[in-house]
Amino acid sequence: MDYALFLPEIYLLLTALVFFCQSLWKSSARLNQVIALILSGIGVIITFYSINLTGELFYKAYLIDLFSQTFKCLISLGLFLIIIIGQKIKSIEDQYQPEFFMFLNLCSLGLMLMISSVELLTLFIAMELSSYSLYILIPIRKEINVGKMEAAIKYILFGAAATGIMLFGMSYIFGITQSTYLADILKKMPELLGQPVAVIGLLFILCGFFFKLAVVPFHFWTPDVYEGAANITVSFIATMPKLAAVALLLRLVSLAGAGAADLIQVLVLLAAVSMTFGNLAALVQKDLKRLLAYSSIAHAGYVMLGALTMNTIGFAAAVYHITGYLLMNLACFLVLCSVSREGENVMVSDLSGLHRRSPLLALTLAVGAFALAGIPPTAGFTGKFFLFTAALSQGHLTLVIIAAVNTAVSIFYYLNIVRFAYGKDPDGLPEVTLSFSNRLLNYGLITAIILMGALPTLFIDLAKTACETIIS
Repeated sequence: MDYALFLPEIYLLLTALVFFCQSLWKSSARLNQVIALILSGIGVIITFYSINLTGELFYKAYLIDLFSQTFKCLISLGLFLIIIIGQKIKSIEDQYQPEFFMFLNLCSLGLMLMISSVELLTLFIAMELSSYSLYILIPIRKEINVGKMEAAIKYILFGAAATGIMLFGMSYIFGITQSTYLADILKKMPELLGQPVAVIGLLFILCGFFFKLAVVPFHFWTPDVYEGAANITVSFIATMPKLAAVALLLRLVSLAGAGAADLIQVLVLLAAVSMTFGNLAALVQKDLKRLLAYSSIAHAGYVMLGALTMNTIGFAAAVYHITGYLLMNLACFLVLCSVSREGENVMVSDLSGLHRRSPLLALTLAVGAFALAGIPPTAGFTGKFFLFTAALSQGHLTLVIIAAVNTAVSIFYYLNIVRFAYGKDPDGLPEVTLSFSNRLLNYGLITAIILMGALPTLFIDLAKTACETIIS
């Protein structure tokens, strides 16, 4: 076996083992955070080094290609940024920080394994590795919020239900194709899509990824988990699993091809309902994390606009948008974690006068909110433009109109956040001090969001090249 192909995954496993060893004896929180930051930074370098590698491992159950490696680079980069955001973790007790970083790395490992899995059982094991890590991470929070156990239980119950449905779908697909390899299923799928059992089986498998993406009706866990889990944990849940879910959604949808009319109709319905429900529910939220939770449900609907096109342009638009979503969501969570003094939840009213308390944080929040709303020249605007154009080219005019109306609705609550930051007085709220690395991250996210939106050619071309490897 060529171990270079598996290098990012091996490195994450070794990193998790380092923190397992750290958990065996008492070590300072600062030391654990420095180790996490250094190791995650090295992980980014290793993963980007392997971006052009191609090959197959484990009896062709594990595929290394540009598509999978691109998403692995995003995951390693996201993990590094999240660790920077949580350098002074206020809501995780010092004694549990080694375990926290260990499961953070194990979950990232599971997500990487998911992305490269091209065999159903391998995919299932990888998905469970990432899910069980999150089951443990969610309740790790100081006793400042009693909702953390409720959040953990809800995530476990909904995760178990989604896993059961996905396994049921895998059994259907195996029964009619006599194979668990996606390559074999791909060859037989065109002639089987006329049978209801094939469409149902594929939809049931997709349910597992709809759960990760928080697509309606698999969204019920989202606002409660966002509210109950620690701020730094939510910044991970809100971004990383969605990257892997989009990658697997595109890979599995590509199996059906453009001829799967029934599957496309279901995706259209789920996209429309997710966008509408997410945006309408977000209008009345006062807790910032709950607002971002419903925002994530809406953005899951936007991403599905690219998936249902069944072509390279639509898939590339979905990859571009989820990359931009990673950056703009992390920008909002960076502000949230910085404003939260002791790791408590942040209400929208807590952002009052942020432009006086910390002008840089206020600017980061404004850029992140404008990007989520789809206001130019941010990555959010360009991503939605690509998604709408791709869906319109396939004749989904009604869905694009629904998406455009939802975008207009979302502008209200995103700009309301900015209104509190710039249009309200501090009302005695304290100033927010930022470390040097925190300031650098603020500047970096602001620049990346604007550059990605204003100069999208490089990013969209890379996404197209990567998606060409999975379009049959």
